[in-house]
Amino acid sequence: MGCGTSIAIENQTRPSETAIKAAILIQRWYRRYVAHLEMRRRYTWNIFQSIEYAGEQDQLQLSSFFTFMLDNFTQMNGNGPDLISHLLDSVVDPLTEEVRQLKYEQIMVPESYSGPRLSFPLSVTDTNALLSAFKEEQTLHGKYVLQLLYETKKFLKQMPNVIYLSTSYAKEITICGDLHGRLDDLLLIFYKNGLPSAENPYIFNGDFVDRGKKSTEIIIILFAFVLLYPDHMHLNRGNHEDHIMNLRYGFTREVMQKYKTHGREILQLLQDVFSLLPVATVIDNKVLIVHGGISDKTDLDFLSTVERHKVKSALRLPKRSTDHLTVRSCSRSSSRNRGRNSRSSSRHSSRSRRKNLSKQGSRSSSSSSSSSSSSSMCSPRVSARNTPRRPPPSPTDMLQVPFLDSFVSLEPPEPPREELEWQQVVDILWSDPKHQNGCSPNSFRGGGCYFGPDVTQTLLQKHGLCLLIRSHECKQEGYELCHNGQVITIFSASNYYEEGSNRGAYVKLGPELVPRFFQYQVSRSTRKLTLHQRVRVAEGSALRALKEKLYAHRSELMAAFQQYDIDNTGRISTSEWAQVVESVLRLDLPWRTLRPRLARLGTDGNVEYESCFEDISPGEPIPPVTPNLAETLYRYRTDLEIIFNIIDKDHSGQISIEEFRQTWKLFSSHLGVAVNDQTIDDMARSIDFNKDGSIDFNEFLEAFRVVHKLDVKEQQQG
Repeated sequence: MGCGTSIAIENQTRPSETAIKAAILIQRWYRRYVAHLEMRRRYTWNIFQSIEYAGEQDQLQLSSFFTFMLDNFTQMNGNGPDLISHLLDSVVDPLTEEVRQLKYEQIMVPESYSGPRLSFPLSVTDTNALLSAFKEEQTLHGKYVLQLLYETKKFLKQMPNVIYLSTSYAKEITICGDLHGRLDDLLLIFYKNGLPSAENPYIFNGDFVDRGKKSTEIIIILFAFVLLYPDHMHLNRGNHEDHIMNLRYGFTREVMQKYKTHGREILQLLQDVFSLLPVATVIDNKVLIVHGGISDKTDLDFLSTVERHKVKSALRLPKRSTDHLTVRSCSRSSSRNRGRNSRSSSRHSSRSRRKNLSKQGSRSSSSSSSSSSSSSMCSPRVSARNTPRRPPPSPTDMLQVPFLDSFVSLEPPEPPREELEWQQVVDILWSDPKHQNGCSPNSFRGGGCYFGPDVTQTLLQKHGLCLLIRSHECKQEGYELCHNGQVITIFSASNYYEEGSNRGAYVKLGPELVPRFFQYQVSRSTRKLTLHQRVRVAEGSALRALKEKLYAHRSELMAAFQQYDIDNTGRISTSEWAQVVESVLRLDLPWRTLRPRLARLGTDGNVEYESCFEDISPGEPIPPVTPNLAETLYRYRTDLEIIFNIIDKDHSGQISIEEFRQTWKLFSSHLGVAVNDQTIDDMARSIDFNKDGSIDFNEFLEAFRVVHKLDVKEQQQG
């Protein structure tokens, strides 16, 4: 009987051990599954962010082209200054304040207009009417937009550069980050946290516009609440409150589409309003709030004295500070050791740059190698007037001033105050934190600097502060802490890169100055998706964008691939493939990890490099242009679209053949693209489809939009 009992007990324990083993196996599998998803999520995020920052570098190129265009062709139609000159140069307003106000009041609003009708000074009824109208997809009439901007400009003129607030008058202050034209996020914040009021103060930390489709509605709402609650609603300027940035990222086009009659006047008024926005806010003399960050040159006392309205765009060095600039070759090391020979310094810098291009992660390694801020420039050697005439600068050259340390740098003997003020504003609007100590040029974005924990600590101690809150960078959870908790990044635009890609967040501070974070995500479809499905959707979008980058640089990549493929086999090693792609695209991505999603392996284990381009093809029949010119058009399609939209003053989608010819000649000269006049003329004639002397540039650009073959197959199957 004793034996029978022992057997029963033994039989009862065996299933239990089996279950434990099964549970352990399932747990291991699930951990591997989650780790794999996390890896995919991270490289997807890296792709999105790298392409975004590369676009910002492209914008610096484009702003240089606008300056080049102004210098060479400011009178396109012979009818006075065109929109480009209005957008890039400050316009002296001949009208007095009283006359301008009367002009706006006399604008007629048709009886058929069913949107809100504002009266000034604004009331709660007006702000409620705006919120209701925008929820219903209504547009505010141009008259009221101009009046609102005019009143906002008058108010902002009275505001200091740095706003000082206290929590003693309110239980908590809410700080929001980038919104980027996403009205649904703003409305969700108000729904969850309440509307701005004396009891519920807000700080919005810049980047209200661009990228999203509702930038106009967002600034109207924010400016209306600023006028309604001037002591309890505060706005900091972001790097996208900049009329040159708006040309690339959609806000200028949005305004011109929504306000065809008053659009240009609205844009010109917005230049003044954006330049008058405060650049920093301080809470209880302990918490500093700026959009981007700081540098080792940031000085809040000096920042308080800056004439901020003169910095219409942080992308353009003040004119007077470039009048007496001189040029010499230099590198980071030469700026610290001015006694070295400038020629050997330039050669050393060139070698180090070529070496860095062959390593993945070159940007992150180089970003910590310098202790000078991004605004530092090299001392003069050779007068620009005495130098031989040089060919038109390359795009890389145009990026070198004033944002990137580079071979050719400019510096006046004694920087004028205008330039010092500009440097302060650039660093506040464009900088990002890094984990390493020191302050170095933000070569990844092309503007501002990277600042380390020591730079943060120094500034906080100098001004008796304890915390820095900034925005400027999308974070997957909507916020992030770094520098031992002394720096908080807050980002309020959810689904920034793709539906489900990130949460939005805002932070609340009470008298104890202990931050409380609130997360959210505007969602119409992602709630029904599993984690795996959300990652797959975001990953697919990121890989499509990356493949388009590869296709746009096809000739450069093929030339570099073939240098390694000596026997012309069509295959190179994975390490060689990764090295080439990074050296051409310079996106600082984990190319070995991404290789299976971008290119296939041959039977010998090497990469068949031409397979990178198999999934991409032109969307429309290409006009008769050479392959090199076609690739240039693919690569700079966005820039050309911006330029054509500016030339198209009546927003008809049509420009004259002569405007097309002259613009393309300037653009090709600026980029150093060898295109003869006959090729340009042939291209212009080939796209004048109805032979009326005008070009539908949207149809022309559509020919240079790439499509993904897999997407086409899925549509056909659907």
